[in-house]
Amino acid sequence: MAQFPTLTETVAALHSGETTSETLTRRALERIDALNPHLGAFVHVDREGALTAARAADARRAHGSTCGTPAPSGDLPALLGVPTALKDGHDVAGMPTSWGSLTSRDQAGNIPPATSADELAATLQDSGAVILGKTQVPEFLLNCYSENRMFPPARNPFALDCSPGGSSGGQAAAVAAGILPAAIGSDGGGSVRIPAAACGLVGLKPGRGRVPSSDALSNIGQLGVNGPLARTAEDAALLMDVLCHTPGHEEIHRPVTAVPEPSFRDAVRRTLDGTPPWGRRPLRIGVSTASPFDETYEITVFPEARTALEAGVRRLSALGHAVGDAQIHYDPAYPEAFSQLWTTATGQLPLDGTEDLLTGLARTFRERALARSAVELADAFGVLRRIEADLIRQFSRFDMVLTPALAMPPRPEGWFHEGYDLADPAGADQDYMRQCQYTPWTSVVNVVGLPALTVPTTWSGPAAGDYPGPVPMGVQLVGRPSAEAWLLALAAQLDPPTTPQARLVA
Repeated sequence: MAQFPTLTETVAALHSGETTSETLTRRALERIDALNPHLGAFVHVDREGALTAARAADARRAHGSTCGTPAPSGDLPALLGVPTALKDGHDVAGMPTSWGSLTSRDQAGNIPPATSADELAATLQDSGAVILGKTQVPEFLLNCYSENRMFPPARNPFALDCSPGGSSGGQAAAVAAGILPAAIGSDGGGSVRIPAAACGLVGLKPGRGRVPSSDALSNIGQLGVNGPLARTAEDAALLMDVLCHTPGHEEIHRPVTAVPEPSFRDAVRRTLDGTPPWGRRPLRIGVSTASPFDETYEITVFPEARTALEAGVRRLSALGHAVGDAQIHYDPAYPEAFSQLWTTATGQLPLDGTEDLLTGLARTFRERALARSAVELADAFGVLRRIEADLIRQFSRFDMVLTPALAMPPRPEGWFHEGYDLADPAGADQDYMRQCQYTPWTSVVNVVGLPALTVPTTWSGPAAGDYPGPVPMGVQLVGRPSAEAWLLALAAQLDPPTTPQARLVA
């Protein structure tokens, strides 16, 4: 196997008998031991539980074989024996879940283990995956960087003084550093796409009503959904098949669902064989650097972001697609309405007088949420639903809309709350503003509910800042409703330069 095998290669090696789950799991644990003190990706490792699960996967695979001949792959769970991890915002039975917050500790200072698995953990376990442990997140998954008061910050494998993004930053760092072949994150405002972009990965936010384990219909504001972080489009497609088609976890019991897709992986493979899901015609792709925050904050598109966007345009044009200016316009009411919605969940937390343990940003968000009236929140919802309808009309002129993935290269650790302690509420407004300036194109896609994907297009040393070497920059592609297969197929055509082609600092 390659030093950093993709998920597809890992599954094939397990199926052929080239390796075993126990071997892969031990290698992953060894890499955690070697890298995590510098990387901060993992906050909890269940070593014995992972090895037990790996041995059980090997035994199940051996039981399914006949006279040394592997069982047909369709007879076994899709990820049987593959090591992976979950964000520290998902419950796995027997593991602690901190949500990156000191408020998760009991009176003895311990984090109680979860008594059952949540929907995503259960889906992964039923797909045969071996869950190594939990990875670093910002407090209550609020931020686009992965720092909290609980654990050391997660760091970018290509620039250890920089953030891997958030809130799925620990997941992205673990995949980019070769600890995991792929992983699943959650995305409520960019939390899959941002760390994927910062770490040179493919990151997909599925559309509203696509993924049963987080359908973006059951959470407040209908924002959050689970999605893949991977090194290739095929790997991401395989994880989408796991999320949407694992037996027992494939149904959404709601009136709003996506158009059925039998297999995302098959769609990618057909594309690589020359038959993309859109047929022989070129895609119509609109390009925009406008953002919904332009009239509220100073949004600067750094030269590295423009270069990455231009590289994406050239590559798409070379593939024969029709790429042109999109002329997207945003309602200036968006930033305030989104802020009111985004902060509301903090007011629902059952903290029982432990607010002083929160980060300054979370504490400020909570105070504002609790002071907000129901009418004010309803007004914010109304504004966002109006913006949703308007943007779907604008975006529908194109098959996809192309934007930069991030406005700046990966940010240094501490940059968002620079000048303030992480616990100081006085830094909250600067922190939030800088997050919007770094990621001005992601949250609005969650509000609109469309699928979106980020891929790297360039690796270079930024002109400003102390970077040890090249870092990734990329683009975001926003698709039409139910167009996840199209996005993954186009990513396969782009053949993005993901992490195996870069030098790991870690």
